[in-house]
Amino acid sequence: MSARAVARGIVAPPARLAVRGLVRARTLAWPDHSRLFALGDRSSWSVEEDAEQLAGTARRLGFEVGPPRWAPFAEQQSVFHASHFEALSPRWLGSSHRLGTAYLHGRPGTPGYPEFDATFEALRRHPDRLERIQVTHHEMHELVLSAGVDPARVFRIPIGIDLEHFPIVNPESRRNSRRVLDLSDDAFVIGSFQKDGVGWGDGAEPKLIKGPDVLIAALESVRASAPELVVLLTGPARGYVRSELARLGIPHRHMLARSRGELSSAYHALDVYVVPSRQEGGPKGVLEAMASGVPLVTTRVGQAPDIVESRGNGLLVDAEDPEGIADGVLLVRADRAFAAALTAAGRRTAEDYPYERLDAAWAKLLDGFVVRDERHARN
Repeated sequence: MSARAVARGIVAPPARLAVRGLVRARTLAWPDHSRLFALGDRSSWSVEEDAEQLAGTARRLGFEVGPPRWAPFAEQQSVFHASHFEALSPRWLGSSHRLGTAYLHGRPGTPGYPEFDATFEALRRHPDRLERIQVTHHEMHELVLSAGVDPARVFRIPIGIDLEHFPIVNPESRRNSRRVLDLSDDAFVIGSFQKDGVGWGDGAEPKLIKGPDVLIAALESVRASAPELVVLLTGPARGYVRSELARLGIPHRHMLARSRGELSSAYHALDVYVVPSRQEGGPKGVLEAMASGVPLVTTRVGQAPDIVESRGNGLLVDAEDPEGIADGVLLVRADRAFAAALTAAGRRTAEDYPYERLDAAWAKLLDGFVVRDERHARN
């Protein structure tokens, strides 16, 4: 063991005790279950954003929200996890808090993902421990119920969109985005903005539920008919996709979008956005592409079938169908009028899903889970 590790072992427990004492002193007067703690998974990626959005929603609805870092040290409050992998861990199951969680994906029996089985088994063993569960689509709704959870505790609430941060593309924003990303005006640009490698390193090992292998097979087919193809990637851990694109000789750019503004600008550079996943909770890219005015080709995963009307506001294909994805992409490329109709309808669809419009659904979930101060409650 290194000297640094030894030091941590010596210093951390007293420091933790000091924080615990401070939080207990600050929260002693709080009535039971009067504060909501909305917790992510400390990854600063999609789950953290979900927790931040829930905290904002709760404040709009008049609920008191506690600092996330205080949750492990407070007692008898209401904790909602944006990740069920966290919520169903012994640390939280054994706490004094009321517990809620989002259960967005994780089909038991998925090869290579034992954590899906472990968390589902934890839910089956403790179906009454979670007082509120959010699901975004039919498959997870049925899965949670099959674990023995009371249907009254399960709420189907979709993932929304922040329309302010995803404005629709226009000719000027398209030109500017391509200039910044060094993409030519005549390139046919396909976007894939996700994390599809295992871990938080270079992502050389593919995360197969995200379909990176399906994406590569589809892009190989597209290139045969679209020599001007360029692929734009964002997100961490894209090593597998990048190495496969290099092997195939398909030009690509990779950027790490550090803000919603940079991500929005990346959408504005696209001709079409592709979701190749095998399993999803959202994905967020569906509504982001629609809001941005980008034609969408997505597999039938997560909440996509509830949002996308194939050939109306996007294109739906079966999971593990790279040729179907390629056909959809090439249809968008060949028929500009069709693509324009998709984007207009897609933007109208996105305008039905701003986070604020989901407040009523979240109010139903939070009522009775968190004790609201009625002096601040919305009528």
